[in-house]
Amino acid sequence: MRKRLLWALLAIAAAPAAARAEWLEASSAHFVVYADDSERDIRTFSQQLERYHSAMALLTGARDAPPPSPSNRVTVFVVSNQAQVRKLYGEGSRYVGGFYMPRAGASAAIVPRVATGTAKPAPSMLVLLHEYAHHFMISTSAFPMPRWYSEGGAEFFASAGFPSDGAVEIGRPAMHRAAELLLPGFARDVPVAELLDPAARRRDRTGYDAFYGKSWALFHYLTFDKARDGQMLRYLQGMQQGKSSREAGLAAFGDFDQLERDLDSYLHKSRTMMFNLKPDMIAIGPVEVRRLTAGEAAMMAVRVQSHRGVTAEKARALLPEARAVALRFPEDPAVLASLAEAEHDAGNDAEAIVAADAAIARNPALASAHVQKGMSLFRQAATATDRTAAYSKARVAFAVLNRREPDHPLPLIYYYRSFVEQGLAPPDLALHGLARAVEMAPFDLGLRMTLGMALIRRHEGETAKRAIAPVAYNPHGGRLAAIAQTVMARLDSDPKWDARGIETVNTGDDEE
Repeated sequence: MRKRLLWALLAIAAAPAAARAEWLEASSAHFVVYADDSERDIRTFSQQLERYHSAMALLTGARDAPPPSPSNRVTVFVVSNQAQVRKLYGEGSRYVGGFYMPRAGASAAIVPRVATGTAKPAPSMLVLLHEYAHHFMISTSAFPMPRWYSEGGAEFFASAGFPSDGAVEIGRPAMHRAAELLLPGFARDVPVAELLDPAARRRDRTGYDAFYGKSWALFHYLTFDKARDGQMLRYLQGMQQGKSSREAGLAAFGDFDQLERDLDSYLHKSRTMMFNLKPDMIAIGPVEVRRLTAGEAAMMAVRVQSHRGVTAEKARALLPEARAVALRFPEDPAVLASLAEAEHDAGNDAEAIVAADAAIARNPALASAHVQKGMSLFRQAATATDRTAAYSKARVAFAVLNRREPDHPLPLIYYYRSFVEQGLAPPDLALHGLARAVEMAPFDLGLRMTLGMALIRRHEGETAKRAIAPVAYNPHGGRLAAIAQTVMARLDSDPKWDARGIETVNTGDDEE
């Protein structure tokens, strides 16, 4: 008896940690959260995210916006600690406390465990709220926001509070920016003239983190100060009319030096205002919590890394783990869908299709399995002997997904790409589908760029500029923003340009 008990204890100790994990999924209107946590905490966390979305929608007048399709919600992976976040982020992660990836049909955030028992958000929660504010603002407005407004607005909304009675506080003092705002050499050394006129920025600055604190301060001041009531709206209207940020700022705010003095006085007030939205003003739907199957929990480490994105080398290193989990749980459709993704990432399209088909056979409604099958068929088509037939087959796979989830953006994107990658002119239906995908996922900058270039080729330059402008002025756009700025400048100088000479530019639209 004692020997059998010993063997049982050894078996438990030797079991993989992932198999013992108590992973939960919390599903709501705008988010899907995965966490190895208690049901109470993951539900509270999800409710706070939905309350935050509702508060932003109320304050920006976007309450009537329809909820996203199930696959276009933001997926939040809650990992154990900041070290794991940085490992997943990869190079340049030294100061990363959490990060967000805006992608059509696959937007995700990765954050460390978040404390939900206090009204004041933890630093990791602030990161998530800041990034979701960007997601929300670009999703509800096609206006290309100036950088100070984009970052100041994200900081303003992220400085939130979640009292236990269900209220939401927005515009709280940004205490995490206190040093930048009040100490010499930080935000006090970043004049508002530099915020409103980027051309005036001093080139000898060694760092510009203080930009965030000063942007928050200006956004907060213009939102709450009665003497400046309506000025921010006039500023934005001026920019929409084609004025530069400096011109619109002078027209709306007047002398920048006076604005600087007024802002400094505002920051030294003993009390600051905020929006306190009572519970009856915050409308959220239900949060459904379920415990993941043993197979899903065992596959979670693979799934998070796959969703983050992997290099070919990392994909090959990750594949044995995915296959090992699938061998243990061969009847779990979610496990098979994750295996299909891992096989696809490793370049094994035939194996990915087999795994995806097995997942679909067990759960025909599993969107991720349809996506992986379609993507692998699509990649196979590029080198098929009969490319026309192969692309047609790939389109059918995505069409099945489209029938099950009509507002999933990926079938529309790949329908358009199936023509482009064969060297064919996309029909109007494909272009309209691409435009609809942008409507559903306006936060995907690569997708916007793809639409803009398609419109340029059709000599619809003004419409193209409206699609591309949010890319060009996105504060985190990087190389893609620089490309968009170049394209817009070319259109300004040559309105009849049809995109010749730029076909090889990487527009970031590769969903694979």
